[in-house]
Amino acid sequence: MAVFVPPLHQQEGRVADVSDQMNKTAIVTGGARRIGAAICRHLHACGLDVIIHYHTSDAAAEALAVELETQRPGSVRLLKADLAEVVFEDLVREALTFNDRIDVLINNASLFYPTPLDDLSEDNWQEMLNINLKAPLCLARCAADYLARQSGCIINITDIYAEIPLADYIIYSLTQSGLTRMTRQLARDLAPGIRVNAIAPGAILWPEHRPAGHEQAILERIPLQRIGDVMDIARAAEFLINDAGYLTGQVITVDGGRRLNF
Repeated sequence: MAVFVPPLHQQEGRVADVSDQMNKTAIVTGGARRIGAAICRHLHACGLDVIIHYHTSDAAAEALAVELETQRPGSVRLLKADLAEVVFEDLVREALTFNDRIDVLINNASLFYPTPLDDLSEDNWQEMLNINLKAPLCLARCAADYLARQSGCIINITDIYAEIPLADYIIYSLTQSGLTRMTRQLARDLAPGIRVNAIAPGAILWPEHRPAGHEQAILERIPLQRIGDVMDIARAAEFLINDAGYLTGQVITVDGGRRLNF
């Protein structure tokens, strides 16, 4: 079940006025933390209203909503849902109760953890397939009519490992390859009303759980000799929304050149 959660300081929902309907509205899945939060902040700063989807990151989501609402009241909604269990039609229906429009869908939520061949399980397979592939596809399908009304766009956040597999992450790598393929398929199927593109980050934020020596090993493979910044991804998303009217079916790789040295 999808649940709209008002920011902590809002006890009652606001009554929309005519000016509200002029605001472009973006849904960002997994929008409470890390890259998702950076995308929400940047799009909000660019004037978009944002619907921040999250599952278990309640405190981070509430804090981000309060931060953005303080800057521009009435511009943020929280949408709590488990993408492995939710009825996607209900989630989109809840999103529409905000501004009665969807201009942008950013499929950012994903699961990332190792699945060595010796430890593969049906649960691993289903969990990653549901979050990393099924959810973006179902959200795109359910939101398509509303996105088309606004000549809107879909942005899938994938990974450089979609093309060059990461050792011991076979299920994750497969889902990212599938998401890249899905991006191109949806670009064909949803044209001309909806543009569909993807962003493939490289080393932007270090994984929260990483082995010793991981960082140095990665940096040695990056021609620019540094990791990126979450704003690199957020600005790429803004470009695809506002300045890429003739781009669809494309994957923008933001990796400091790392794919050159795999």
